[in-house]
Amino acid sequence: MEKANETRNFVVAGHSGCGKTSLCDLILFKAGAVDRLGSVDQKTSASDYSPEEQEKQASIYSVPFNCAWKGKKVFFVDTPGYTEFIGETIAPMNVADSLLLVVDAVEGIQIGSTRAWKIARDLNMPRFILINRIDQDRADFKAVLAKLQEAYGKTVCVPVTLPVGKGADFREVVNVLRDTDIPEELTEDAAKYREMLMDTIAESDESLMEKYLDGGELSDEEIATGLSTAIMSGDLVPVYAASVAKDIGVTKLLDSINNLFPGPLTRQTVSLADSSELKLSADGPPVAKVFKCVVDPFIGQLTFFRVISGTFASDTEYYNVNTATKERLGSIMLSNGKTQKNTASIGPGCIGAVAKLKNTHIGDTLGAGSSAKALPPIEFPRPVMSYAIFPAKSGEEDKVAQGLHKLSESDPTVTLNRHGETHEILLSGMGDQHLALIVRKLKDHYKVDVNLETPKVPYRETITINGEGHYRHKKQTGGAGQFAEVFLRIEPSPEKYEFENKVVGGNIPKNFIPAVEKGVVSTLEAGPLVGCQVENVKVTVYDGKYHPVDSNEMAFKIAGRMAFRDAMAKSRPVILEPIMKVKITIPNDYMGDITGDLNHKRGRILGMGTEEGLQVVNAEVPLAEMAKYATELRSMTQGRGLFQMDFERYEQVPANIAGEIIAKHQADQQED
Repeated sequence: MEKANETRNFVVAGHSGCGKTSLCDLILFKAGAVDRLGSVDQKTSASDYSPEEQEKQASIYSVPFNCAWKGKKVFFVDTPGYTEFIGETIAPMNVADSLLLVVDAVEGIQIGSTRAWKIARDLNMPRFILINRIDQDRADFKAVLAKLQEAYGKTVCVPVTLPVGKGADFREVVNVLRDTDIPEELTEDAAKYREMLMDTIAESDESLMEKYLDGGELSDEEIATGLSTAIMSGDLVPVYAASVAKDIGVTKLLDSINNLFPGPLTRQTVSLADSSELKLSADGPPVAKVFKCVVDPFIGQLTFFRVISGTFASDTEYYNVNTATKERLGSIMLSNGKTQKNTASIGPGCIGAVAKLKNTHIGDTLGAGSSAKALPPIEFPRPVMSYAIFPAKSGEEDKVAQGLHKLSESDPTVTLNRHGETHEILLSGMGDQHLALIVRKLKDHYKVDVNLETPKVPYRETITINGEGHYRHKKQTGGAGQFAEVFLRIEPSPEKYEFENKVVGGNIPKNFIPAVEKGVVSTLEAGPLVGCQVENVKVTVYDGKYHPVDSNEMAFKIAGRMAFRDAMAKSRPVILEPIMKVKITIPNDYMGDITGDLNHKRGRILGMGTEEGLQVVNAEVPLAEMAKYATELRSMTQGRGLFQMDFERYEQVPANIAGEIIAKHQADQQED
């Protein structure tokens, strides 16, 4: 088992195409964990090994790795940069000790880098930045560094290594703290950044500050301690220069991983779900967090967990705190992509995988026994796109539901719900490519085909003026007949629904009033315009008639329903539509396209601003216009945009659009 102080654990994240996966492949090769250097283009990457990733030539899943580098055991996770697969990035970031953010030296800050930064910041996670692809023609280390400093802090993002040359002339990197043989063209920059680093180190501790201000020379140990303190507090984010393609700067990055990245016990404590603290220790009670579940074609279900504290041993029983069940861990494996190696035990910072756990899911906490406490849950974003889902073959509804339930266990950003108003089964996720992948897995793994359709909009109906309604129900058959007469008025109300009885003189006996209301309520479920829920209406029953023999509850229910419909028709009914509050994050180049498109969608722009190097547009847009926005935004921004939306309120549909909705509803009814 590895010693905790000799273990490192981090997650590699950034925007798609910045070179994350190639970096992970190179780390494995340089450390001797694999015999040959993997390549995304040649489909030999240790990370992108699934058929769908090789087809797309981009990461879709997070993949844990481990290797040894100069006496340290290094665990790291490659994550997808594409925003639709953000769940695969969020989960490992919730268990890692630090973030290595890879940024493209040509493109600079992109939506994937900003999103990873925000997640790490919210988790209070130490951050490190690698500016990659400096060998490219349009690469500009200084410009990207300036953007990072503008977005995240000028004194926060400080280079530890600087590139010598750029583009085709990029040939090496120098460490501003350790290297003495620095090229003349970098002397000034190296001195400036060394001073910034030394200032940050000194500010981390009063005794160091005093020694530094007195002109004393800080020892290597004091420098390392000061850097560690500043990094852990978030006051310093070291920046590195590299070309993964040419293997320049990666060795010095690996040395920094050993020397500067925090160990698994550096924090000393972690917060638990009940706000108490867990003291971290290699010798204490075992605690681990599950962050990934996959179905392996050879092994079956594989569950990945990161050890937070204590030691986990193979062939030992542990306790799932979240499900309050016991789980026996068989052989614990160390995973490198699609290959696994058995190990007897693992300690803090290590990532293990076990097969065939019965009742353990992403976000669960494993401990020694029932006295163990849960770690905080992993928070995933809400879905931004939904489709109504139907089995291609009749009678396979249960098969579809079971398959999707299994798939959602390995991807919590996928949800399946029945909509209470439209009664459709909705498959929801982070975008059309995300949902297309789920449909593909349904077919490949569970042998079931489905059809997807744009979901119905849950419109509502209401009235704009007061109206009165009347209905006389009279039905005579061979035996007892049916008789009921109801007079009522309706008016707009701030409440969703109000009912009042103002009948006097016993014209409708009190025992029949509930039947009248039942008739009204049944009509509220399907309004006269497009068959949607009616709301914001007050109903007052004020008169009627009954027959001592022929009146009954059913008669008054029918009369109440028909009287309400009569009143609705006289009260200028209108259609209401859901309005969504939308936040769109994009690079500045796409601002004009986005605002123009929002205006075309009947959107109202509430404000614009900047957030960590990117433009933010806040708007209100009808839900009817947002059904395929994930696809449209990706097309408009070449995958560089991100949006989230939440329900805000209902609002009246413009008359011309309401007419189209009503006409379509009537046509659909005739077809049915």
